[in-house]
Amino acid sequence: MESVLNLLTYVFWVVLAIMILVFTHEMGHFLFARLFGMRVEKFSIGFPPKIFSWRRGETEYVIGATPLGGYVKIAGLIDENLDTEFVNRPPEPWEFRAKPLWQRMLVISGGVLFNILLAALIFAGLKLAYGELYIPAENVQAVYVAEGSLAYEMGLRTGDRIVAVNGRPLKRYGDLRNLEALLADPFTITVVRNGDTLTFAGPPDLMTQLSRRGGVLGISVDPPLVGGVLEGSPAAKAGLRPGDRILAIDSVAIGFWNELVEVVQQRGDRPMRVRWLRPDTSAAVPEGAVLVARRPDGVVYEATIQPYYDPETNRYYLGIAAPTPQLLMEYFGVQRVRYGIGAALLAGVEETWTHTRVILTSLRRMVTGQESFRENVGGPIMIAKVTKEAAEAGGRAFWNIVAVLSITLAIVNILPIPALDGGHLLFLLYEAVARREPSVRVRLALQQVGMILLLAFMAFVILNDLLRL
Repeated sequence: MESVLNLLTYVFWVVLAIMILVFTHEMGHFLFARLFGMRVEKFSIGFPPKIFSWRRGETEYVIGATPLGGYVKIAGLIDENLDTEFVNRPPEPWEFRAKPLWQRMLVISGGVLFNILLAALIFAGLKLAYGELYIPAENVQAVYVAEGSLAYEMGLRTGDRIVAVNGRPLKRYGDLRNLEALLADPFTITVVRNGDTLTFAGPPDLMTQLSRRGGVLGISVDPPLVGGVLEGSPAAKAGLRPGDRILAIDSVAIGFWNELVEVVQQRGDRPMRVRWLRPDTSAAVPEGAVLVARRPDGVVYEATIQPYYDPETNRYYLGIAAPTPQLLMEYFGVQRVRYGIGAALLAGVEETWTHTRVILTSLRRMVTGQESFRENVGGPIMIAKVTKEAAEAGGRAFWNIVAVLSITLAIVNILPIPALDGGHLLFLLYEAVARREPSVRVRLALQQVGMILLLAFMAFVILNDLLRL
């Protein structure tokens, strides 16, 4: 039952995202066609079989049961329906083929333009609603680097202080994970280690290497702050509470949350001496702990704690949770940038342009063989997975992924492949240069080839998704 509900959740979120994107795309074609006086015979969201429809004026509006796309049928246009009944009679004033070339180009490009516009408006809305949080890089004095991670293989080590990415001084810590930065060729990180400045370069196929590692570079900065304490756990009995900072386990100094997790797993079921700092100079000594020292920044306690084993996860625990976002914000002095309407719109356009460049760069690297196409391309199943995870993370994450998918849809549709908008645009560009339309036979043949290629590609990405699950 749980697996069925999980599947339905996947389906719901991906269908919602696809419907938003398809409606926006087809609305672009529809509105430009109506603007130039073209007759729109059908506006469909979803493919057959038909669930229901209604007619208003000269247009039939349809909701299809297959939510993987949609289409706008414009009179006088040879589209994926391969309808050619009209070609042997003179053009009517309301037909696509009767309009000036520039109007036809705008109608064909309308879906792409509206998808880009949707992304910009979503990004602007997110900036307006949430603002922007960032950690000043100067507040991060050192990073944790997981052994065996991509960052570790590049040469970074725990305790390094990152000062530059791709030769540019690091001002915001989050810029380290910026996709545009990761796609630099080469991607470099400059650190200060023991007074020396060192620069390390990533591999040429950085995105493929990241994909193999779940998109994780292997660098973190989370301090060993206690975000929560499980009631009745060994940590609770020792007197730990939220806000405490773990300083050491036995004789091992702890500087990061990930170090804490590592040491606990290494110690296994052996009792361990845990030392922590409570940022309260007047705090009383917990019953399960002893006082070690009173410092200007708080009181240091120590207690012997016996970890417990969870057979479901095959891991050992003290009973404490990772630091909460609020704790991290206070610890790192997180800065917030707020946007007015004008600034948010400008930021939305800039972010749309950034994501567009990132997607185009990724596509170029895959096509040229610099990155693995199979390991970096995602189909409907991967889109569903990412969309569901984003929805579970909250409205901000969901709308962010919808904006990115909208840009991706725009770029894919503008590719010069027959049966896509880019293929239609290619025919129009040929007409602009040659001063005549391609023959109907050529267009039909190329449309059919394009459909076959698209179906083959969809079969490939779906199979590829299944193999990657």
